Amino acid sequence: MPPTRRQAAVGLLAAGAMGATGAMGATGARALASEPDDPAPVIEHPDEAGAETELATRESAHEHMLAPVSINGRGPFNFLLDTGANVSCVSNRLADQLALRTVDSAPVHTLVGVRSRPIVHLDNLQVGPRERRNVKAPALPIKGAEVDGVLGIDWLKGQRLVLDFKGRRMLIVESRSDRNEPGRTVVVPARRRKGQLTIVDAELSGRRISAIIDSGAQGTLCNSRLRDLVRAQEKRAGATGPPQSVRMETLAGEPFYGEAVFLPFLRLGGLHLGNVPVTCADMHVFRIWNLENSPALVLGIDLLSQFEQVALDFGRSRVRFDFKDA
Repeated sequence: MPPTRRQAAVGLLAAGAMGATGAMGATGARALASEPDDPAPVIEHPDEAGAETELATRESAHEHMLAPVSINGRGPFNFLLDTGANVSCVSNRLADQLALRTVDSAPVHTLVGVRSRPIVHLDNLQVGPRERRNVKAPALPIKGAEVDGVLGIDWLKGQRLVLDFKGRRMLIVESRSDRNEPGRTVVVPARRRKGQLTIVDAELSGRRISAIIDSGAQGTLCNSRLRDLVRAQEKRAGATGPPQSVRMETLAGEPFYGEAVFLPFLRLGGLHLGNVPVTCADMHVFRIWNLENSPALVLGIDLLSQFEQVALDFGRSRVRFDFKDA
């Protein structure tokens, strides 16, 4: 059956409501929207060609999935799995530890804006049997010692990524067809935008909206266009109240502020969710994806991890949600 929201939703309820200016928990890393002109191809080891990639993951303190990654034959290091990032990156700390050579600088887009960051050279970056050589990766000031880098969707190239929250693992497999299984799974059509998958079969109380799958965001975000729909509904129902401010920051230490909002009714394909907690903030990421003028959501790990599995098929532009057992 469909999942229910957590008793302590990340970034909104975990720290507790503290009034109009109360500080809330930190959020996760944000996507990189600038991809190198010559991304290194993914190479499978000859004896592993065609085989699926399966990696055990662990959960970070902020509930992100961390996958083991090797760089230049060393590791494994903990990389945050970010379906909202189209380029993988390393932390400044890891770049220093491995003495990675800086070869350039380039604008890197994050949740809150764009800044020039150093680009370092990796001889090879390996995820299970999959290897990329001569990789150019941005180096970011990721806070804390828990996360060594971000693993983006540049590894997928038309394949299927399975986030198995129940089994604490990730899989990269060939694209394949799916079908709905009433009471067990929902398959939702999507479209590609800046490399990410944007769900188009989504509604908020009967109004069509866009939603982006983003395992790198700790909490689910919405823009002001979507918030205005919710506030108009609340006003008609006589249930309005003062806005509640939310303070958060990215893993790179970039602070930002938003407004706590509860979505009364959200549909993703055939899946129905009620009273979904989100943070409203007109962040840079909505402008990157050209969604600043239409109601939109960024579905974070707080909502995604309510499911047993979430499978993103970049070959067929479909997203499959597997419900947890009752």
